[in-house]
Amino acid sequence: MKKILVTGGCGYIGSHTIVDLIENGFSVISVDNNSRSNPEILKGIEKITGVLIKNYCVDLCIFDDTHAIFQENPDISGIIHFAAYKAVGESVQHPMMYFENNINSLINILKCASEFQIPHFVFSSSCTVYGNPEQVPVTENTPFQHAESPYGYTKQIGEEMVRYSSDSTNMKSVLLRYFNPVGAHPSCAIGELPLGKPANLVPAITQTAIGKLPEMTVFGDDYPTHDGSCIRDYIHVSDIAHAHTLALKFLESSHKKLNIYNLGSGNGFSVLEVIKMFEEVSNKKLNYKIGSRRPGDVIAIYANNDNAKNDLKWNCKYDLRDMMKTAWDWELKLYNDTSPMLKNISHN
Repeated sequence: MKKILVTGGCGYIGSHTIVDLIENGFSVISVDNNSRSNPEILKGIEKITGVLIKNYCVDLCIFDDTHAIFQENPDISGIIHFAAYKAVGESVQHPMMYFENNINSLINILKCASEFQIPHFVFSSSCTVYGNPEQVPVTENTPFQHAESPYGYTKQIGEEMVRYSSDSTNMKSVLLRYFNPVGAHPSCAIGELPLGKPANLVPAITQTAIGKLPEMTVFGDDYPTHDGSCIRDYIHVSDIAHAHTLALKFLESSHKKLNIYNLGSGNGFSVLEVIKMFEEVSNKKLNYKIGSRRPGDVIAIYANNDNAKNDLKWNCKYDLRDMMKTAWDWELKLYNDTSPMLKNISHN
């Protein structure tokens, strides 16, 4: 089995991708210092796959510790790099923290990939690289606009770093531009575990519905959209996870050094439409208020995903109703969980 290093493997998308990799015959090791994740999620991965994943609790911003992982695992055949801070609002408040963490960790990973001649690299990018696009849906050739947040800017920089690294080495790379991952694994063994108050829409919805939060805020109802709230392309996390497995398989036969794909459903839903769908699925009325616009948010963005469909043979399995149902099932599971670490999160 080919060994894949997944950075940020205890995180939301990383954990779901590890499951998908194992189910498709790969061997996986993880590196995650758990500064923004919970190691308990590894038990969920084991419950689904029967495989106990080795995780290196290492800060990738420390080169020597990162280098040691590669020395210990000379048979790594591919890297999927998730590890990064990812909250748009937090990045606006603490830009230097985001530049330091997201860029330095990628530098160290790419230096090791070059030294140890890792042939395949998949980079976790984001639709935030497009900024406020002039037209939607966006394609991979849509010109970048000014990044609306430091987080988005670190993804723009990261893509260029991977591009130049691929040009100067034998490494072939895929840049995957995610839109808005939501939902949870259908087994409810793993899902999103935001630390503290959630920065993303769907966990804010589910935590409000279950009573962890007294109410949630819709940031703006005066955008130039059909109902005044922001429009995003929501995609189930398991669909995004499977794209990483397909990307690694694609690199085995691709002759291109750099490949770029949008990972979105191709449909745009407003914040208020997502809330309505959740209310239908859960049969609960959500307590929310309309607030002012949030710095860093773009107005509307959704994907043209034709290239991922054609090249990677990737298709979305789950729709918005599935996303809301699995997210709500996961929230209910957390609320009733007996694990001390997860219970502490679920009730805080």
